[in-house]
Amino acid sequence: MKKIIYTLCLIGAAMSAGAQDINKIITKTYVDHLIKSLSSDDMQGRGTFTPGIDRAATFIANEFKEIGLKPLDGTTDYRQIFYKYQLKPAAVQVTIDGKKIENDHIAVLGNNSEKLSFDQTNGDGWIKLDANKDFVSQYRALARSGKKQLVLVDIKFVDAFNRIKAQGGRPFDEKDLNPAKAAAMVLVLDQDTVAKDFKIDIRNEVVKMPLFNVAGVIPGKSKAKELVIFSGHYDHMGIVKAKEGDSIMNGADDDASGTSAMIALAKYYKKLNNNERTLIFVAFTAEEIGGYGARYFSQKLNPDDVVAMFNIEMIGKDSKFGKNTAFITGYDKSDFGKILQKNLEGTEFTFHPDPYPSQNLFYRSDNATLAALGVPAHTISTDQIDTDKLYHTIKDEYETLDVENILATIKAIAKSAVSIIKGVDTPSRIPKLEGRP
Repeated sequence: MKKIIYTLCLIGAAMSAGAQDINKIITKTYVDHLIKSLSSDDMQGRGTFTPGIDRAATFIANEFKEIGLKPLDGTTDYRQIFYKYQLKPAAVQVTIDGKKIENDHIAVLGNNSEKLSFDQTNGDGWIKLDANKDFVSQYRALARSGKKQLVLVDIKFVDAFNRIKAQGGRPFDEKDLNPAKAAAMVLVLDQDTVAKDFKIDIRNEVVKMPLFNVAGVIPGKSKAKELVIFSGHYDHMGIVKAKEGDSIMNGADDDASGTSAMIALAKYYKKLNNNERTLIFVAFTAEEIGGYGARYFSQKLNPDDVVAMFNIEMIGKDSKFGKNTAFITGYDKSDFGKILQKNLEGTEFTFHPDPYPSQNLFYRSDNATLAALGVPAHTISTDQIDTDKLYHTIKDEYETLDVENILATIKAIAKSAVSIIKGVDTPSRIPKLEGRP
Protein backbone atom coordinates (compact mmCIF):
# COMPACT_ATOMS: atom_id res chain seq x y z
CA MET A 1 0.00 0.00 0.00
CA LYS A 2 2.84 2.37 0.87
CA LYS A 3 4.45 1.63 -2.50
CA ILE A 4 1.21 2.50 -4.32
CA ILE A 5 0.82 5.76 -2.39
CA TYR A 6 4.45 6.63 -3.06
CA THR A 7 4.03 5.96 -6.80
CA LEU A 8 0.89 8.08 -6.96
CA CYS A 9 2.73 10.86 -5.17
CA LEU A 10 5.51 10.68 -7.77
CA ILE A 11 2.98 11.03 -10.58
CA GLY A 12 1.26 13.90 -8.82
CA ALA A 13 4.56 15.66 -8.25
CA ALA A 14 5.56 15.13 -11.88
CA MET A 15 2.26 16.53 -13.10
CA SER A 16 2.51 19.49 -10.75
CA ALA A 17 6.05 20.26 -11.86
CA GLY A 18 5.05 19.77 -15.47
CA ALA A 19 2.10 22.12 -15.15
CA GLN A 20 4.40 24.72 -13.65
CA ASP A 21 6.98 24.45 -16.42
CA ILE A 22 4.93 23.59 -19.49
CA ASN A 23 3.84 27.13 -20.32
CA LYS A 24 7.47 28.26 -20.23
CA ILE A 25 8.71 25.39 -22.39
CA ILE A 26 5.93 24.96 -24.94
CA THR A 27 5.27 28.56 -25.91
CA LYS A 28 3.33 30.07 -28.79
CA THR A 29 6.55 31.66 -30.04
CA TYR A 30 8.30 28.30 -30.16
CA VAL A 31 5.44 26.45 -31.83
CA ASP A 32 5.02 29.29 -34.33
CA HIS A 33 8.71 29.00 -35.18
CA LEU A 34 8.35 25.27 -35.84
CA ILE A 35 5.20 25.39 -37.96
CA LYS A 36 6.15 28.48 -39.94
CA SER A 37 9.52 26.98 -40.77
CA LEU A 38 8.18 23.59 -41.83
CA SER A 39 5.33 25.02 -43.90
CA SER A 40 7.28 27.86 -45.47
CA ASP A 41 7.64 28.18 -49.23
CA ASP A 42 11.38 27.48 -48.77
CA MET A 43 10.45 23.86 -47.98
CA GLN A 44 8.71 23.57 -51.37
CA GLY A 45 5.88 21.48 -49.97
CA ARG A 46 8.24 18.82 -48.53
CA GLY A 47 7.60 16.41 -51.39
CA THR A 48 9.29 13.01 -51.06
CA PHE A 49 12.53 12.77 -53.07
CA THR A 50 12.79 16.57 -53.45
CA PRO A 51 15.27 19.18 -52.16
CA GLY A 52 12.44 20.55 -50.00
CA ILE A 53 12.14 17.45 -47.85
CA ASP A 54 15.91 17.41 -47.41
CA ARG A 55 15.71 20.97 -46.05
CA ALA A 56 12.90 19.96 -43.72
CA ALA A 57 14.90 16.99 -42.43
CA THR A 58 17.89 19.25 -41.74
CA PHE A 59 15.65 21.69 -39.87
CA ILE A 60 14.17 18.94 -37.67
CA ALA A 61 17.61 17.45 -37.00
CA ASN A 62 18.90 20.85 -35.91
CA GLU A 63 15.97 21.21 -33.52
CA PHE A 64 16.70 17.76 -32.05
CA LYS A 65 20.35 18.70 -31.61
CA GLU A 66 19.47 21.93 -29.85
CA ILE A 67 17.07 20.08 -27.56
CA GLY A 68 19.79 17.57 -26.72
CA LEU A 69 18.29 14.35 -28.04
CA LYS A 70 20.52 11.38 -28.81
CA PRO A 71 20.49 9.68 -32.23
CA LEU A 72 18.94 6.23 -32.58
CA ASP A 73 21.23 3.32 -31.81
CA GLY A 74 23.17 2.39 -34.90
CA THR A 75 23.04 5.87 -36.46
CA THR A 76 25.62 8.63 -36.32
CA ASP A 77 23.15 11.46 -36.70
CA TYR A 78 19.39 11.95 -36.56
CA ARG A 79 18.64 10.67 -40.06
CA GLN A 80 17.48 7.08 -40.36
CA ILE A 81 18.34 6.51 -44.01
CA PHE A 82 16.91 3.81 -46.27
CA TYR A 83 16.39 3.44 -50.00
CA LYS A 84 13.71 2.82 -52.55
CA TYR A 85 14.12 2.16 -56.24
CA GLN A 86 12.22 3.46 -59.20
CA LEU A 87 12.26 2.64 -62.88
CA LYS A 88 12.28 5.73 -65.04
CA PRO A 89 11.62 5.24 -68.75
CA ALA A 90 14.77 5.86 -70.77
CA ALA A 91 13.00 4.97 -73.99
CA VAL A 92 9.36 4.09 -74.59
CA GLN A 93 7.78 3.31 -77.91
CA VAL A 94 4.10 2.52 -78.33
CA THR A 95 2.58 1.75 -81.70
CA ILE A 96 -1.17 1.26 -82.13
CA ASP A 97 -2.54 0.10 -85.48
CA GLY A 98 0.71 1.17 -87.12
CA LYS A 99 0.61 4.67 -85.61
CA LYS A 100 3.42 5.74 -83.27
CA ILE A 101 2.09 7.46 -80.14
CA GLU A 102 3.68 10.70 -78.92
CA ASN A 103 5.56 10.42 -75.63
CA ASP A 104 3.39 13.11 -74.03
CA HIS A 105 0.46 10.73 -74.42
CA ILE A 106 2.18 7.76 -72.73
CA ALA A 107 2.47 6.88 -69.03
CA VAL A 108 4.11 3.65 -67.85
CA LEU A 109 3.16 2.34 -64.42
CA GLY A 110 3.72 -0.77 -62.37
CA ASN A 111 6.77 -1.87 -64.34
CA ASN A 112 9.40 -3.88 -62.44
CA SER A 113 11.86 -4.77 -65.18
CA GLU A 114 14.62 -2.83 -66.92
CA LYS A 115 13.44 -4.06 -70.30
CA LEU A 116 9.96 -5.08 -71.37
CA SER A 117 8.33 -5.69 -74.73
CA PHE A 118 4.87 -7.04 -75.45
CA ASP A 119 2.08 -6.87 -77.97
CA GLN A 120 -1.42 -8.27 -78.43
CA THR A 121 -0.04 -11.80 -78.80
CA ASN A 122 2.07 -12.12 -75.64
CA GLY A 123 0.55 -9.55 -73.29
CA ASP A 124 -2.82 -9.25 -71.57
CA GLY A 125 -4.45 -7.29 -74.35
CA TRP A 126 -5.90 -3.82 -74.14
CA ILE A 127 -8.77 -2.10 -72.40
CA LYS A 128 -10.37 1.32 -72.68
CA LEU A 129 -11.49 3.16 -69.58
CA ASP A 130 -15.20 3.92 -69.48
CA ALA A 131 -15.54 7.69 -69.90
CA ASN A 132 -18.84 7.58 -68.02
CA LYS A 133 -17.38 6.02 -64.88
CA ASP A 134 -15.07 7.32 -62.17
CA PHE A 135 -11.45 7.38 -63.32
CA VAL A 136 -9.84 6.64 -59.93
CA SER A 137 -11.80 3.45 -59.20
CA GLN A 138 -11.10 2.07 -62.68
CA TYR A 139 -7.42 3.00 -62.48
CA ARG A 140 -6.91 1.43 -59.05
CA ALA A 141 -8.51 -1.84 -60.10
CA LEU A 142 -6.18 -2.08 -63.09
CA ALA A 143 -3.12 -1.04 -61.09
CA ARG A 144 -3.62 -4.02 -58.76
CA SER A 145 -4.02 -6.53 -61.57
CA GLY A 146 -0.32 -7.24 -62.23
CA LYS A 147 -0.94 -7.50 -65.96
CA LYS A 148 1.00 -6.45 -69.04
CA GLN A 149 -1.71 -4.34 -70.55
CA LEU A 150 -2.39 -1.39 -72.81
CA VAL A 151 -4.94 1.02 -71.31
CA LEU A 152 -6.60 3.61 -73.53
CA VAL A 153 -7.60 6.74 -71.62
CA ASP A 154 -10.30 9.06 -72.95
CA ILE A 155 -9.27 12.69 -73.42
CA LYS A 156 -11.91 13.53 -70.81
CA PHE A 157 -9.47 12.22 -68.18
CA VAL A 158 -6.52 14.34 -69.33
CA ASP A 159 -5.98 16.04 -65.95
CA ALA A 160 -5.92 12.74 -64.06
CA PHE A 161 -3.66 11.23 -66.72
CA ASN A 162 -1.17 14.10 -66.41
CA ARG A 163 -1.07 13.80 -62.61
CA ILE A 164 -0.29 10.10 -62.82
CA LYS A 165 2.33 10.63 -65.51
CA ALA A 166 4.02 13.30 -63.38
CA GLN A 167 4.16 10.98 -60.36
CA GLY A 168 6.09 8.31 -62.22
CA GLY A 169 6.27 4.70 -61.14
CA ARG A 170 5.66 3.65 -57.57
CA PRO A 171 8.89 3.20 -55.58
CA PHE A 172 9.84 -0.38 -54.72
CA ASP A 173 12.46 -2.38 -52.85
CA GLU A 174 15.51 -3.76 -54.66
CA LYS A 175 14.32 -7.33 -54.16
CA ASP A 176 11.19 -6.55 -56.20
CA LEU A 177 13.20 -5.83 -59.36
CA ASN A 178 12.14 -9.05 -61.05
CA PRO A 179 12.33 -9.50 -64.84
CA ALA A 180 10.71 -12.93 -64.53
CA LYS A 181 7.52 -11.32 -63.26
CA ALA A 182 7.61 -8.25 -65.43
CA ALA A 183 4.35 -6.34 -65.62
CA ALA A 184 3.31 -2.91 -66.76
CA MET A 185 0.23 -0.82 -67.24
CA VAL A 186 0.83 1.45 -70.20
CA LEU A 187 -1.64 4.32 -70.32
CA VAL A 188 -2.20 6.03 -73.63
CA LEU A 189 -4.23 9.21 -73.82
CA ASP A 190 -6.27 8.58 -76.94
CA GLN A 191 -9.81 8.85 -78.26
CA ASP A 192 -9.64 5.65 -80.32
CA THR A 193 -12.12 3.03 -79.24
CA VAL A 194 -10.30 -0.01 -80.64
CA ALA A 195 -6.72 -1.24 -81.00
CA LYS A 196 -6.57 -4.01 -83.58
CA ASP A 197 -2.89 -4.44 -82.96
CA PHE A 198 -0.26 -2.78 -80.81
CA LYS A 199 3.38 -3.10 -79.87
CA ILE A 200 5.11 -1.75 -76.78
CA ASP A 201 8.86 -1.51 -76.13
CA ILE A 202 10.15 -0.13 -72.83
CA ARG A 203 13.71 0.41 -71.65
CA ASN A 204 14.13 1.75 -68.12
CA GLU A 205 16.80 3.30 -65.96
CA VAL A 206 16.99 2.03 -62.38
CA VAL A 207 17.20 4.96 -59.97
CA LYS A 208 18.23 4.47 -56.33
CA MET A 209 16.49 7.06 -54.17
CA PRO A 210 17.25 7.87 -50.51
CA LEU A 211 14.56 8.44 -47.93
CA PHE A 212 15.09 9.42 -44.34
CA ASN A 213 13.13 9.48 -41.14
CA VAL A 214 14.45 11.93 -38.56
CA ALA A 215 14.59 10.47 -35.06
CA GLY A 216 15.97 11.32 -31.64
CA VAL A 217 15.96 9.63 -28.25
CA ILE A 218 15.70 10.47 -24.56
CA PRO A 219 17.04 7.34 -22.81
CA GLY A 220 14.93 5.94 -20.00
CA LYS A 221 16.03 5.24 -16.47
CA SER A 222 14.62 2.24 -14.60
CA LYS A 223 12.69 0.91 -17.63
CA ALA A 224 15.02 1.89 -20.45
CA LYS A 225 14.19 -1.18 -22.58
CA GLU A 226 10.54 -0.14 -22.76
CA LEU A 227 9.84 2.37 -25.54
CA VAL A 228 7.29 5.15 -25.93
CA ILE A 229 7.12 6.72 -29.39
CA PHE A 230 5.95 10.21 -30.37
CA SER A 231 5.63 10.80 -34.09
CA GLY A 232 4.31 12.89 -36.96
CA HIS A 233 4.98 12.75 -40.69
CA TYR A 234 6.96 15.64 -42.11
CA ASP A 235 6.49 14.98 -45.82
CA HIS A 236 3.71 16.50 -47.90
CA MET A 237 2.85 16.77 -51.59
CA GLY A 238 5.44 19.17 -52.99
CA ILE A 239 4.81 21.44 -55.95
CA VAL A 240 1.79 21.04 -58.20
CA LYS A 241 0.21 22.83 -61.14
CA ALA A 242 -0.33 26.46 -60.20
CA LYS A 243 -3.76 27.73 -59.19
CA GLU A 244 -4.29 31.45 -58.65
CA GLY A 245 -0.52 31.90 -58.80
CA ASP A 246 0.28 29.37 -56.07
CA SER A 247 1.78 25.93 -56.71
CA ILE A 248 3.22 24.92 -53.31
CA MET A 249 1.39 22.39 -51.16
CA ASN A 250 2.68 23.82 -47.88
CA GLY A 251 0.99 21.20 -45.67
CA ALA A 252 0.73 23.43 -42.61
CA ASP A 253 -1.92 21.31 -40.91
CA ASP A 254 -0.97 18.10 -42.75
CA ASP A 255 1.34 17.54 -41.03
CA ALA A 256 3.58 20.43 -40.02
CA SER A 257 1.21 20.80 -37.06
CA GLY A 258 1.74 17.23 -35.86
CA THR A 259 5.48 17.27 -36.52
CA SER A 260 5.79 20.54 -34.61
CA ALA A 261 3.88 18.98 -31.72
CA MET A 262 6.28 16.04 -31.66
CA ILE A 263 9.31 18.36 -31.56
CA ALA A 264 7.75 20.51 -28.82
CA LEU A 265 7.05 17.39 -26.75
CA ALA A 266 10.68 16.35 -27.15
CA LYS A 267 11.76 19.70 -25.78
CA TYR A 268 9.32 19.42 -22.87
CA TYR A 269 10.24 15.89 -21.78
CA LYS A 270 13.95 16.60 -22.15
CA LYS A 271 13.56 19.56 -19.78
CA LEU A 272 11.62 17.46 -17.26
CA ASN A 273 14.18 14.62 -17.46
CA ASN A 274 12.02 12.25 -15.42
CA ASN A 275 11.08 9.55 -17.92
CA GLU A 276 11.59 6.02 -16.67
CA ARG A 277 10.89 4.59 -20.12
CA THR A 278 12.93 5.47 -23.23
CA LEU A 279 11.24 8.07 -25.42
CA ILE A 280 11.70 8.10 -29.19
CA PHE A 281 10.68 11.12 -31.25
CA VAL A 282 10.41 10.50 -34.97
CA ALA A 283 9.39 12.52 -38.02
CA PHE A 284 8.33 10.04 -40.67
CA THR A 285 8.93 10.45 -44.36
CA ALA A 286 6.80 9.28 -47.31
CA GLU A 287 3.48 8.99 -45.49
CA GLU A 288 1.72 10.61 -48.42
CA ILE A 289 2.99 8.06 -50.95
CA GLY A 290 2.56 4.83 -49.04
CA GLY A 291 3.75 5.11 -45.42
CA TYR A 292 7.27 3.93 -46.28
CA GLY A 293 8.95 5.79 -43.43
CA ALA A 294 6.81 4.31 -40.67
CA ARG A 295 7.08 0.86 -42.22
CA TYR A 296 10.89 0.97 -42.30
CA PHE A 297 11.08 2.35 -38.76
CA SER A 298 8.84 -0.45 -37.50
CA GLN A 299 11.08 -3.09 -39.07
CA LYS A 300 14.09 -1.82 -37.13
CA LEU A 301 12.74 -2.42 -33.65
CA ASN A 302 11.01 -5.16 -31.68
CA PRO A 303 7.33 -4.23 -31.48
CA ASP A 304 7.10 -6.08 -28.16
CA ASP A 305 9.39 -3.43 -26.67
CA VAL A 306 7.05 -0.59 -27.65
CA VAL A 307 4.65 0.27 -24.84
CA ALA A 308 2.73 2.99 -26.69
CA MET A 309 2.82 5.20 -29.75
CA PHE A 310 1.46 8.76 -29.88
CA ASN A 311 1.14 9.60 -33.58
CA ILE A 312 0.03 13.19 -34.09
CA GLU A 313 -1.61 14.32 -37.29
CA MET A 314 -3.50 17.49 -38.20
CA ILE A 315 -4.19 19.38 -34.97
CA GLY A 316 -4.43 22.83 -36.53
CA LYS A 317 -8.13 23.51 -36.01
CA ASP A 318 -10.92 22.79 -33.52
CA SER A 319 -12.30 19.27 -33.56
CA LYS A 320 -16.02 18.64 -34.06
CA PHE A 321 -16.28 18.31 -30.26
CA GLY A 322 -15.28 21.98 -29.77
CA LYS A 323 -12.36 23.72 -28.12
CA ASN A 324 -10.00 21.81 -25.86
CA THR A 325 -10.82 18.47 -27.46
CA ALA A 326 -9.17 15.96 -29.76
CA PHE A 327 -10.00 12.48 -30.95
CA ILE A 328 -8.03 9.25 -30.85
CA THR A 329 -8.23 6.75 -33.68
CA GLY A 330 -8.83 3.14 -32.68
CA TYR A 331 -10.04 4.31 -29.25
CA ASP A 332 -11.83 1.02 -28.60
CA LYS A 333 -8.86 -1.17 -29.56
CA SER A 334 -6.91 -0.57 -26.32
CA ASP A 335 -7.24 1.40 -23.08
CA PHE A 336 -4.71 3.99 -24.32
CA GLY A 337 -7.39 6.70 -24.55
CA LYS A 338 -8.81 5.95 -21.12
CA ILE A 339 -5.36 6.29 -19.56
CA LEU A 340 -4.83 9.64 -21.26
CA GLN A 341 -8.20 10.92 -20.14
CA LYS A 342 -7.60 9.77 -16.57
CA ASN A 343 -4.42 11.84 -16.46
CA LEU A 344 -6.37 14.91 -17.64
CA GLU A 345 -8.90 14.83 -14.83
CA GLY A 346 -9.32 18.34 -13.46
CA THR A 347 -8.32 20.00 -16.75
CA GLU A 348 -10.53 21.45 -19.49
CA PHE A 349 -9.26 19.09 -22.17
CA THR A 350 -10.99 15.86 -23.21
CA PHE A 351 -10.13 13.09 -25.63
CA HIS A 352 -12.87 11.41 -27.64
CA PRO A 353 -13.20 8.32 -29.83
CA ASP A 354 -12.75 8.83 -33.56
CA PRO A 355 -16.01 10.31 -34.90
CA TYR A 356 -15.25 9.29 -38.49
CA PRO A 357 -15.21 5.46 -38.50
CA SER A 358 -16.17 5.31 -42.18
CA GLN A 359 -12.89 7.09 -43.04
CA ASN A 360 -10.83 4.19 -41.62
CA LEU A 361 -8.37 6.71 -40.17
CA PHE A 362 -6.83 4.17 -37.79
CA TYR A 363 -5.17 2.40 -40.72
CA ARG A 364 -4.53 5.51 -42.83
CA SER A 365 -1.74 7.08 -40.81
CA ASP A 366 1.72 6.17 -39.57
CA ASN A 367 0.45 4.39 -36.46
CA ALA A 368 -0.94 1.60 -38.65
CA THR A 369 2.18 -0.56 -39.08
CA LEU A 370 2.94 -0.86 -35.37
CA ALA A 371 -0.75 -1.20 -34.50
CA ALA A 372 -0.98 -4.18 -36.85
CA LEU A 373 1.91 -5.72 -34.89
CA GLY A 374 0.03 -5.42 -31.60
CA VAL A 375 1.37 -2.09 -30.32
CA PRO A 376 -1.16 0.31 -28.75
CA ALA A 377 -0.33 2.80 -31.47
CA HIS A 378 -2.90 5.51 -32.00
CA THR A 379 -3.23 8.77 -33.90
CA ILE A 380 -4.34 11.94 -32.15
CA SER A 381 -6.05 14.52 -34.35
CA THR A 382 -8.54 17.37 -34.35
CA ASP A 383 -9.24 17.52 -38.08
CA GLN A 384 -12.83 17.56 -39.26
CA ILE A 385 -11.91 15.34 -42.15
CA ASP A 386 -15.41 15.07 -43.57
CA THR A 387 -15.69 18.84 -44.12
CA ASP A 388 -12.07 20.01 -44.35
CA LYS A 389 -11.89 21.83 -47.68
CA LEU A 390 -8.20 22.68 -47.26
CA TYR A 391 -7.02 19.08 -46.91
CA HIS A 392 -4.54 18.23 -49.70
CA THR A 393 -4.87 21.65 -51.32
CA ILE A 394 -2.52 24.59 -51.82
CA LYS A 395 -4.63 26.48 -49.25
CA ASP A 396 -3.29 24.42 -46.33
CA GLU A 397 -1.07 27.24 -45.10
CA TYR A 398 -0.01 28.67 -41.74
CA GLU A 399 -2.56 31.49 -41.92
CA THR A 400 -5.42 28.98 -41.83
CA LEU A 401 -4.30 27.44 -38.52
CA ASP A 402 -5.54 28.05 -35.00
CA VAL A 403 -2.25 28.04 -33.10
CA GLU A 404 -4.06 28.22 -29.75
CA ASN A 405 -5.74 24.93 -30.61
CA ILE A 406 -2.36 23.44 -31.46
CA LEU A 407 -0.86 24.65 -28.17
CA ALA A 408 -3.77 23.27 -26.15
CA THR A 409 -3.50 19.89 -27.85
CA ILE A 410 0.27 19.63 -27.38
CA LYS A 411 0.00 20.47 -23.70
CA ALA A 412 -2.85 17.98 -23.25
CA ILE A 413 -0.74 15.22 -24.81
CA ALA A 414 2.21 16.20 -22.61
CA LYS A 415 0.13 15.95 -19.44
CA SER A 416 -1.87 12.89 -20.45
CA ALA A 417 1.21 10.80 -21.25
CA VAL A 418 2.85 11.29 -17.87
CA SER A 419 1.89 7.96 -16.27
CA ILE A 420 2.95 6.07 -19.40
CA ILE A 421 6.39 7.67 -19.68
CA LYS A 422 6.86 7.28 -15.91
CA GLY A 423 6.29 3.54 -16.28
CA VAL A 424 3.19 3.44 -14.08
CA ASP A 425 0.55 2.77 -16.74
CA THR A 426 0.93 0.32 -19.60
CA PRO A 427 -1.80 0.41 -22.28
CA SER A 428 -3.33 -2.91 -23.27
CA ARG A 429 -2.08 -4.47 -26.50
CA ILE A 430 -3.99 -4.31 -29.75
CA PRO A 431 -4.86 -7.66 -31.34
CA LYS A 432 -2.39 -8.33 -34.15
CA LEU A 433 -3.80 -7.91 -37.62
CA GLU A 434 -2.93 -10.76 -39.92
CA GLY A 435 -1.88 -9.91 -43.44
CA ARG A 436 -0.53 -6.43 -42.68
CA PRO A 437 3.21 -5.56 -42.52
